Amino acid sequence: MISTALTDLWYGFGVAFEPHNLVFCFIGVLVGNMVGVLPGMGPLATISILLPLTFGMKPVAAILMLGGVMYGAQYGGAICSILLNLPCHPPHAVTCLDGFPMTKQGRGGIALGLTVFASFVGASWGITEMIFLSPLLVKAALQFGPAEVCTLMLLGLLAGSTLARGSPLKGVAMTILGLFLGSVGTDLETGSERYTFGMTELDDGIELIALALGLFGIAEFMSSVNQVAPINTKYTNVGLRDMRPSKADFKRAFFPMWRGTIVGSLCSLIPGTGPTIASFVAYATEKKVSRHPEKFGTGLIEGVVCPEAATHSSVQGDFIPTMSLGIPGDAVMALLLGALMIQGIVPGPQLISQHADIFWGLVASFWIGNIMLVLLNVPLIGIWVKMLAIPYKYLYPSAMFFVCIGVYAANNDFFQVGEVVVIGLFGYILLRLGFHPAPILLGFVLGPRFEENFRRAMLISRGDLLVFVERPISAVFVALCVILIGSQIYFRLRGSKAPIQPSLQAHGEGRPAVAEMHTPAE
Repeated sequence: MISTALTDLWYGFGVAFEPHNLVFCFIGVLVGNMVGVLPGMGPLATISILLPLTFGMKPVAAILMLGGVMYGAQYGGAICSILLNLPCHPPHAVTCLDGFPMTKQGRGGIALGLTVFASFVGASWGITEMIFLSPLLVKAALQFGPAEVCTLMLLGLLAGSTLARGSPLKGVAMTILGLFLGSVGTDLETGSERYTFGMTELDDGIELIALALGLFGIAEFMSSVNQVAPINTKYTNVGLRDMRPSKADFKRAFFPMWRGTIVGSLCSLIPGTGPTIASFVAYATEKKVSRHPEKFGTGLIEGVVCPEAATHSSVQGDFIPTMSLGIPGDAVMALLLGALMIQGIVPGPQLISQHADIFWGLVASFWIGNIMLVLLNVPLIGIWVKMLAIPYKYLYPSAMFFVCIGVYAANNDFFQVGEVVVIGLFGYILLRLGFHPAPILLGFVLGPRFEENFRRAMLISRGDLLVFVERPISAVFVALCVILIGSQIYFRLRGSKAPIQPSLQAHGEGRPAVAEMHTPAE
């Protein structure tokens, strides 16, 4: 099996190193990196624009270029999230939580340097997984029915409360709000409208990119609108030496990077699960295993490298269900699926054997493209960091312009521009009230899939809830949900009781202990 995979990979490198394929791969990663850095422009809009250009191209060159745009934008999107707190692509919304605080601390260069390294490690793992485990992963993916996917989404929603800084109750409230926003639009089962208030523009639901850019872009602009000086001007001139992490930074980032890589690769096995879910789950997992969960969101390097490694591992691994089963992980993968069909290629179990040049050429181009991105990003990161030298009064209005352009370009709809403004105003109010918006995005992404698979499971089992514990995989996820809820209650009770005893001994009463209550869950 290994020798066969290596032989096929060698054949793929032969396809990818053909001059015209190599040129289109470079064009794809370069364009993807550029649009990833621009606030509001992401791979979805870019691939949509480039898609008509591929009609007259050869299938291999077309897919290599579009694939390069996809994972090239992931690198650029991380830069924008860390420096400007603008998630140009939804998976990078979690990166903002600790990446932007690191920039405020003058450690933006270190965050970017380790992000490039973690991204390459995650991508390399995803590519290796795609080479050697594709047949096994396809079989594993086929074991996930509605009950398994439903319980997995439930586990992700419960873990979403840990994404918020402060009270976990606020995190739960924001997750529920995300569930509500995800239910807006036309019900796929009955065709009835839900919470559209008579506006036909909402029939297709709230746009994900509008929600992400509104909550993290517009809201941040409004929070910083009175700032007259750039962030930490002392640290804006960052060179290659400044981006080299210290041994302590690398040591702290090493295990979170690998944990994020593994979480991302596992999430990619499930059909329909994209990098956005992988990044949220990885961040929540890392916060759970950390000895200092209360410090997440204040500028921890673990909170940057873990979701970034998960995102890139998931992006590469997502090609397995997309190419082998024809089930895309997110909207971008769905667009690439459409590009394959336009070329007359039907994704499915026979793709690897019938179109070996496309599959193995794409796999080989992943490694070539990721090496290109590392070589491009390392010298250019200093330029991106210098963007911080631009005063806020010029920087953020320009960013808002690109946000509006990116949202409009997604569907050519001015309504969504107004949508992102309204969401941004709402996000600003939430920030002022101490509610962090990150769990909203998680609930928005996972909620519709949870509802859809719950209803399917109920139809198949004729309304019997025992289906979730009778199937082994779903039973494991249910057990993990129970453990998660139980641990939250335990830490909450232990955190509320622990400070009281010394305070009673010292002061003779329990009142002073109230100010000292900080639970591990918070």
